[in-house]
Amino acid sequence: MIDPRAQKLANTLVHYCTDVQPGDWVLVRGHVVALPLVEEVVRAVTRAGGNPTVSLQSEGLEEAFLREASAEQLGWLAPTEMLMAEQVDVRIAILGAHNTRSLTGMDPHKQQLQQRAQRTIRQTYMRRSAEGTHRWVGTLFPCPAYAQEADMSLRDYEEFVYAATYADQPDPVACWQRIHDRQQRLVDWLRGKEQVTVRGPHIDLTLSIAGRIFINSDGKRNMPSGEIFTGPVEESANGWVRFSYPAIRDGREVEGVTLTFKEGRVVEATAQKNEAYLLSQLDVDDGARYLGEFAIGTNEQIQRFTKSILYDEKIGGAMHMALGAGYPETGSKNQSAIHWDFICDMRNESEIWVDGELFYKNGQFQID
Repeated sequence: MIDPRAQKLANTLVHYCTDVQPGDWVLVRGHVVALPLVEEVVRAVTRAGGNPTVSLQSEGLEEAFLREASAEQLGWLAPTEMLMAEQVDVRIAILGAHNTRSLTGMDPHKQQLQQRAQRTIRQTYMRRSAEGTHRWVGTLFPCPAYAQEADMSLRDYEEFVYAATYADQPDPVACWQRIHDRQQRLVDWLRGKEQVTVRGPHIDLTLSIAGRIFINSDGKRNMPSGEIFTGPVEESANGWVRFSYPAIRDGREVEGVTLTFKEGRVVEATAQKNEAYLLSQLDVDDGARYLGEFAIGTNEQIQRFTKSILYDEKIGGAMHMALGAGYPETGSKNQSAIHWDFICDMRNESEIWVDGELFYKNGQFQID
């Protein structure tokens, strides 16, 4: 029997996050372990009058391809992928895993080639999203592999996931609408501001947000959400940051990352674990060493690190920055085959100043 909280989550994804309308072409991508939630989403899409197309994935399939593919095959894009990127009205992605480390031993060069080939797909989706012709949301299905990563039992992890998405509440949509209202006040205050200074035990960084737009991330694209974000002026970041938590990508856990920026570009990068992989990703293309995103997490339901970026970047009291592609709707011009988030805890002796005013201190917003 399906968990009623999963049914609520599916309805939130379809009716609130993506607002599926009759006749919409809806791409539902999901991991095979997430099939119970995929089925509920397909049911909700169909009831809403949408036309679902389902794509099931697994790390086993990805590993099999990457291990055997030639450079030519890694650079090939299926025509169907571009067709969907250009025409799908709604995209709902449901993450899951049997083994979160299945790609740990993969050749990073092969992954680079695949990422470069998929860059056009990413850019097309991001452009259409900024134009308002494509609606999307990503979420996660609570499964044993993710529970193990978070050092939690499956039952405890399910409770964590459904609390963070408000699927455990009588009216999840009402909860997200209240979050929208609270965050909109912050976004309105930031409009027209120019300079950001971030200081703390793990960071000393300045960057420009002149002419850029902060987005109120209220569950319409990530579920859960709870953040405000923008795309910094590309050549503006100066200083250093030592990230508080591991950054996980392609099954690799990169720990102890420290980045130094000069005129927007990462000029020095070190890591205590998997440094070679970090450097390989920074060299994917020219845009990979520039910031595509600066964000502050606001979801107070998320107070612990779980090794899932979908949740961890929303930690109330943390900020994160992404190297690589920026979101066009923020005004970002940075393009890259990667978009890789790194998290910095701001709950102790840390401040964010905006145009000389104290905006954020020790994990709390300071404006009226």
